[in-house]
Amino acid sequence: MSRIMNSLKLLGLSSYEAQGFAALVYHGVANADTIAESAKIPRTSAYKVMESLVEKGLARETEGRPKMFKPEDLNVVKNQTEARIKTLFEDLRFLQEVITSKGEPQLVYTIYGNEKVFMKLQEMINLTEHDLYICTPRVREIRTELKKSIENAVKRGVRVVFVTPPNKRVPEHTESFIVDGLIATDVVSDGARALLAGPEMEACGYTDNPALAMHVYQFIQMLIEKRSA
Repeated sequence: MSRIMNSLKLLGLSSYEAQGFAALVYHGVANADTIAESAKIPRTSAYKVMESLVEKGLARETEGRPKMFKPEDLNVVKNQTEARIKTLFEDLRFLQEVITSKGEPQLVYTIYGNEKVFMKLQEMINLTEHDLYICTPRVREIRTELKKSIENAVKRGVRVVFVTPPNKRVPEHTESFIVDGLIATDVVSDGARALLAGPEMEACGYTDNPALAMHVYQFIQMLIEKRSA
């Protein structure tokens, strides 16, 4: 049980959640009081722990009173966990393969979490003075989340260029080029800062090294020129 609970923490569960889930699997079905006793967690915390497991898709509530809980099908949990891990390593592999320093220090910062990725993107837009290139299939999200920052950049005289798949609506007063088959999001600000995000924008690499940023800029220019050829 100790080994199982320690392993469950690798899935992002708190100590109480790991203990509670292990106990729930052991019982098959139980109420919060039973879980508290078996898992050796405070009774006052047990119900919140079980609700948290339900929210995370690891447990289900049964109908009736008292409220009972049972574990989600372990094959479902296994498949969901494997899918998340697969996505994480695909994003990491993408960053590793695409961002190369070509002999210079690889000053790239890895950022995790959709909200943090958009915060860094907003910061880049706000710092831009001359030109901003956004190559992305996620036009709607960027247009919605960063509408004000893009509008302010345009008002400052920044040239904002979108490279997008067909049938994507870009913000007003920006330029656009259509390129098929885009998967990732590449952004370059003033040729000095660059951000590369995975398909779901859950992780990204960011650099303020001009040499590295120029590689991303040249990649975007290559897509534009190939499209125009």
